[in-house]
Amino acid sequence: MPTGFWSVPEEGWRVKAGIAREALDGERRVAATPETVKQLVGLGLAVEVESGAGLASGHSDEDYRHAGAAVVASLDLGSLDVYCHVRPMDPTTAGALRPGAVTVGLGSPSSELPTVRALAVGGITSFALELVPRISRAQSMDALTSQALVAGYRCVLEAAMRLPRFFPLYMTAAGTIPPARVLVLGAGVAGLQAIGTAKRLGARVSANDIRPASADEVASMGGTFIKLDLETAEASGGYARELSADRGALQRALLTPHVAQADVLITTAAVPGRRAPLLVSREMVQGMKPGSVVVDLAAESGGNVEGSIPGQDISIPTGDGQGTVTLVGMKDVASAMPADASRLYAKNVANLLALMTRDGVVSPDFEDEVVAGTCLTHEGAVRHAPTAESLAALAGETAPFGSIQPGTEGVR
Repeated sequence: MPTGFWSVPEEGWRVKAGIAREALDGERRVAATPETVKQLVGLGLAVEVESGAGLASGHSDEDYRHAGAAVVASLDLGSLDVYCHVRPMDPTTAGALRPGAVTVGLGSPSSELPTVRALAVGGITSFALELVPRISRAQSMDALTSQALVAGYRCVLEAAMRLPRFFPLYMTAAGTIPPARVLVLGAGVAGLQAIGTAKRLGARVSANDIRPASADEVASMGGTFIKLDLETAEASGGYARELSADRGALQRALLTPHVAQADVLITTAAVPGRRAPLLVSREMVQGMKPGSVVVDLAAESGGNVEGSIPGQDISIPTGDGQGTVTLVGMKDVASAMPADASRLYAKNVANLLALMTRDGVVSPDFEDEVVAGTCLTHEGAVRHAPTAESLAALAGETAPFGSIQPGTEGVR
């Protein structure tokens, strides 16, 4: 291997990219499919895949061999030039990579600060897919969007399986069954997919979001937008920003009658890098009809619904004492559909690597806004300003850990 990773490779040497077998319990996705392995090999990379990495998503070791990858019992992290993963690494994995190595995957920088520090200390150039700029040119690399699509679809199926009645309208000789009423809170990618899926199942769907542009998007999916008398709350990049405490309380009060009328409530609201906002109190859930179902897609990030627990169904007694409401805290949602989730995610990873690869060498161009915006650490520095500030606060420092590179000061 050449001494300098960023130099032109010597004859007979190829950049080695490793595809991890995810170790986290419940994670069934993989960072590369046989299709994207062909793409990476076509870029001039040598690809190693850990044995069994794709089994849960429907890809055998032999499939990867046919695509041009070498299948190994375990990756030698210290020998890799590029490391591709799904879930955030732990500090031990980050510390085992060689200086100058490139990593691509979900980083969850706001909650994985010890790993971020290990990446910076180790001189790793890491790219966190949560940080991909929300611009047209970067859509094919936007893993948050692709995985939210899967999650929004799945949460409707979870609700339908638990609801003790039909979603669609049925007119029969024995009588008419009215359609279920579905309310979706949060109209980002996951919320819009939930609206569309519930509509296709025949439900009567309404939705609310604190961003004004969402009204037209909800209507385009066949839903009815619920307009509340609240300040608009849209941050840069089209994301929602968190409401103040008093405005949040007002929002819950205004939503209460709409929640009470719903047979199914699906919450998908999230603020990147922050705890999920509380949209629904326990009292609001207790005001729903017996047999109703609440699905909290944000349970893993703190929950939109008071009392939701990731991976658990909780029975909440209704206020009238006549029955219960099922509160579903979603966990590993995209992993519940690993085949298509991996298909989309692997393309996100491969497309970002393709952007940074020239003549078989992975050499990030930090003049490119997509590359610069997605980079988390490089050459010992934490390039994402909010993460650097969080690390500094954690360590009690007066200045951000490492240094913040010019042009990366914006909060995504």
